[in-house]
Amino acid sequence: MSHSAHLADSVIEMAAVMAEQAPMAAAGGLEDGSFGTSFDKITAAIDAVYSDDGVLVLMDLGSAVMTTEMVLEMMPERKVEMVDCPLVEGAIVAAIGAAGGEDFETLKKNLASVASTKKM
Repeated sequence: MSHSAHLADSVIEMAAVMAEQAPMAAAGGLEDGSFGTSFDKITAAIDAVYSDDGVLVLMDLGSAVMTTEMVLEMMPERKVEMVDCPLVEGAIVAAIGAAGGEDFETLKKNLASVASTKKM
């Protein structure tokens, strides 16, 4: 989930290079293409990839978190959780893990450590 449709789509595109078969969906920007977060786009993205295995949601910042929280309040029966990690790095780790068969809890655990992973 991102404030930018281009950023959200590009994150999915990059993660798909690493794990094309992983179920992923982007939700970025508002319906008119401007910057912002959309309740409907987030809902549609979750619906597009939802399974009984669950969905982990990664966000860029600020209102993406608040809007996602509102969406999740409308889905109390579903296994959907937000993960606090860097968007790009987290998406790649999640895609590779999901494609490799990691379960929901293992993916969450691995994503929790992404923020402390050094790049250099």
